[in-house]
Order: sequence, then C-alpha cells, then structure tokens
Amino acid sequence: MGAESNGSLDLSVFLTGIPGLEAQHGWLSIPFFTVYIVAIVGNNLIMAAVQADPALHEPMYLFLSMLAVTEVGVSVSTLPTVMGILWFDARQIDLDGCLAQMFFIHTFSCMESGILLAMSYDRFVAIYNPLRYTAILTLPRIICLGLGITLKSVTLMAPLPVLLKQLPYCHTNVLSHSYCLHSDLIQLPCADTKLSSILGLAIVLATFGLDSLLIIVSYVLILYTVLGIASGEGRRKALNTCVSHICAVLMYYVPMIGVSVMHRAAKHASPLVHTLMSSLYLFVPPVLNPIIYSVKTKPIRQGIFTLFSCKRKLL
Repeated sequence: MGAESNGSLDLSVFLTGIPGLEAQHGWLSIPFFTVYIVAIVGNNLIMAAVQADPALHEPMYLFLSMLAVTEVGVSVSTLPTVMGILWFDARQIDLDGCLAQMFFIHTFSCMESGILLAMSYDRFVAIYNPLRYTAILTLPRIICLGLGITLKSVTLMAPLPVLLKQLPYCHTNVLSHSYCLHSDLIQLPCADTKLSSILGLAIVLATFGLDSLLIIVSYVLILYTVLGIASGEGRRKALNTCVSHICAVLMYYVPMIGVSVMHRAAKHASPLVHTLMSSLYLFVPPVLNPIIYSVKTKPIRQGIFTLFSCKRKLL
C-alpha cells in the first residue's frame, strides 16, 4: 500500500479505461459516443414531445418525461470521463471532481428507481380505478411526487461524498472504472471506512431494495386486478399498457443485480467482464427506454412526429 497522503487536498484519482483493449480506445470511442448521442437525443425528444403536445399531459407521460430527465442526467454525468479516456487517454481526475461525479451518478440512479416505482403506481391506479385515474393523479400530486423523489435522492446521497472527503487517502488511487462509483472509491482511503460502507448499504436497501419490492407488490396487485376483468380483450389491453414499463424495470434492475452478483460471487473474473457489466447497468436503460417507449407507445410516437412536423413548418 502506498504512503498515506495528508488529507484529500489536491489529491488525484486515476480512472481505468477498458481493460485489455487500451490500444483500441480510439475505435471503441465511436460506439460509445453513438450510445451517448442516442441516449441524450432520444430522451430529450421524449421530454420535448410531452411538453409540446397537450394530449401527452397525462400522468403516464409526465412520469415518462421525468424518467427521461434522470436518464439524461446519468448519461451526462459519465460522459466527460468516459469519452476523455477513450479520446485523450485523460485518466486523471481530482478527488473533488470524482466525488461530484459519484454524487450525480448515484443521485440520478436513485431518482430513476423512485420514478420507476411511481410509474408502477400510475399503472396500478389506471387499471384498478380508470374512472378516477386523472382525479387521483392530479398535476400538483405528480409534481409533489417528482420533487419528493428528487429531495429523497439528494438527501440520501449527499452524506456519501462528505464522509469520503474527510478520510485520509493513499498515494496509489486507481479506480477500476472510467467513472467514479461509491463501491470503487470506498476502497481507496487508508482509514476505517466501516461507517461509509454501512451507510452505502443502508441507502441501497432503503432505495433500490425497497423500490424494487414495492414495484413487485404493485404488479401483484395489477395482476390480481386484471384477472378480475371479465373479457379476455379487456385483460389483454390492460396488460399491454404495462409492457413498456415492465421492460424499463427489467432493463434497470437486471444489470444492477448482475453487477452486484459479479462483485460478490465472481471477484476473480476478468476486469473486462466487470467493466462490461457496469457499462450495461449505466448505458443500456438510457439508450433503450426512449426506443421502447417510442415503438410501444403510439401517443409518444405521434408526439415526436408532430414535433418534427412543426419544426418543418417553421423552417
């Protein structure tokens, strides 16, 4: 272990590119940059379509635009360091910048989980009590839900960088990813990190763990309600409204569970495998969610088409 540094003043952290493929970083930057462009443009199109089309000012689409905001946030949070490494081999980042990136990545991820839970509640209300759907999920309540999710995420994640900032660090500060994550940073200090570790685990259980459990409960209730619908056509239509959300939930939680299992059960696996699993967790949902919602949700598709039609008329 390297010598201990005097606090965290002017401390630098070194990020890691794609292990074993360093010589191909230039070529790999093309698909990575394409992924970022698709994620940022796709989610911004959804936000713009919902904002521009009054027909989309319904609870389901307002929650979808919130989800798009969080996915743009995650993408923008990782973009500078990932593309900096692939384009310029810029691996060095100061500790404050690394802690800030960690905070934004985890905060937006936490918000995404909370919004997916809110969307599952939205689907339950729409199926269980369709006549009072818009009366229950009014605009003020949706705004309060969004603000509550944001406040909860910021409040829970804020202590993590503060605690890590107070610890002494060694001179050998190399992370295993091309972005800063709490699970990575907590390995660096030359001091006891038990408090940070316990807090991190508690936050995971209180957010991702509880959210995923409540999403499962929501879908058990949805399934119970759907089975009570008399006609087969009615059951099919009700379930069809949930397909996009189910895909979004699976794309979010399956890679997350995969990363968690890899860190614990396959510690000796190739670093490339760990990098790919983490990349799937952070990059796949922002790219595929706007595509799935555009393909599976006709009003969103029409809203995007209308958006482009209006721009052509203005030109």
